[in-house]
Amino acid sequence: TMAHSKALLVLENFIGGKFVTCSSYIDSYNPSTGDVYCRVPDSGKEEVEAAVKAAKDAFPIWSSKSPLERSRILNKLADLIEHDLEAFAQAESKDQGKTITFARTVDIPRAVYNFRFFASSILHHTTECTEMATMGCVHYTSRAPVGVAGLISPWNLPLYLLTWKIAPAIACGNTVVAKPSEMTSVTAWMMCKLLEKAGVPHGVVNVVFGTGAKTGEALVCHPDVPLISFTGSTLTAQRITEKSAPHCKRLSLELGGKNPAIIFDDADLTQCIPMTLRSSFANQGEICLCTSRIFVQRGIYSEFLKRFVAEAKKWKVGNPSDPTVDVGALISEEHLEKVRSYVKKAQAEGARVLCGEGVDSLTLPAGNQKGYFMLPTVIAEVKDESCCMQEEIFGPVTCVVAFDTEEEVIKRANSVKYGLAATVWSSNVGRVHRVAQRLQAGLVWTNCWLVRDLNLPFGGMKASGIGREGAKDSYEFFTEVKTITIKH
Repeated sequence: TMAHSKALLVLENFIGGKFVTCSSYIDSYNPSTGDVYCRVPDSGKEEVEAAVKAAKDAFPIWSSKSPLERSRILNKLADLIEHDLEAFAQAESKDQGKTITFARTVDIPRAVYNFRFFASSILHHTTECTEMATMGCVHYTSRAPVGVAGLISPWNLPLYLLTWKIAPAIACGNTVVAKPSEMTSVTAWMMCKLLEKAGVPHGVVNVVFGTGAKTGEALVCHPDVPLISFTGSTLTAQRITEKSAPHCKRLSLELGGKNPAIIFDDADLTQCIPMTLRSSFANQGEICLCTSRIFVQRGIYSEFLKRFVAEAKKWKVGNPSDPTVDVGALISEEHLEKVRSYVKKAQAEGARVLCGEGVDSLTLPAGNQKGYFMLPTVIAEVKDESCCMQEEIFGPVTCVVAFDTEEEVIKRANSVKYGLAATVWSSNVGRVHRVAQRLQAGLVWTNCWLVRDLNLPFGGMKASGIGREGAKDSYEFFTEVKTITIKH
């Protein structure tokens, strides 16, 4: 149907500095209307092969540039994205379903900052040197870029998480073949249009669009891609690990979370409640760092629950482009059904759904009736062994349970396979430190949430991933180190 595709946005792969058409395409939906709004290349081995070749060809020139030259180019790219911030925010909101407010204030500014941050940090790394006077030897280290980096990013924070990989990879002198999620590819494609103007040489950044099973697989299996950085599900990460094992690839895997909030009875609820609502429902709950298990000390349990539910009901769900809306659409119909199924399971197990899905009615604007919307949902009295307390739901659903002692809550908080993030609410400094030390999580926030310093390591324990990213950590991941000994 040619007429059908004429009105739609059609994306193209970006290979060797040029946009290239693909032989087949897949539909991408606007989650807030349920309509197809864009066609995304359905790339496979052939396209990945071309992109890897372009990246390999560009590597000698790019890797021989000085950090300062690369830094200038990254800063220029950041300026260009920032200049088009509104267009990027509109596109991200429409493509992903997130609110325009979130895209404007979080996603796109952070994507810009990712480039600025690594443009700066690359200028400040130093290598090590030791002396062995008795042996007449000096040892020093030297670091070099690894080669072609394969970068696979998810659909929840599309440009934000793609640039969190691209920026350090190219800052360190690697070239890149990136695969964004096929469900949210538009902002990556828009960024490609700015690369030449920023001074990024052809072939340094290549973007191939398509599915994980086809495009992702081809990238992970390619013998000339020594390094893979992936953000997504634990299940996909297992496949990546298996497929890359024969090639001994270097992996950085940022996976799911089932993040606890632990609220002690001396917590300041005036701060804790609004922040815990945000940590549960921001971006429709589609952030790997979202809180989905809230442990509240028994002394304040009923008060917390009453106030939390009352506030959750005030969150407005609707058209993401409406600036007054708090919760946009979920990514897909399939994902919405999955999230709903968890709420049904909780009810079947005898838990109480206090607001949201199946309890309150959702009224949507005329144009959004077929969109993938869901109300913020709060579930109480869920058993710790329930799938709702063990598995990542990745939607606007949070479970609230009571606890008595510090010892008990640490044990319960740690009793899941994940270990990405945790939040602790208490005004007792000693307790905050004690609990933070014992939680199995790569990130622990106390009396706050999602305050990030990009200098510091980001990543998770257990099934939440392998490796860390941050100024020093990303530099170490994206470079190969060599120890050189000189006898004089």
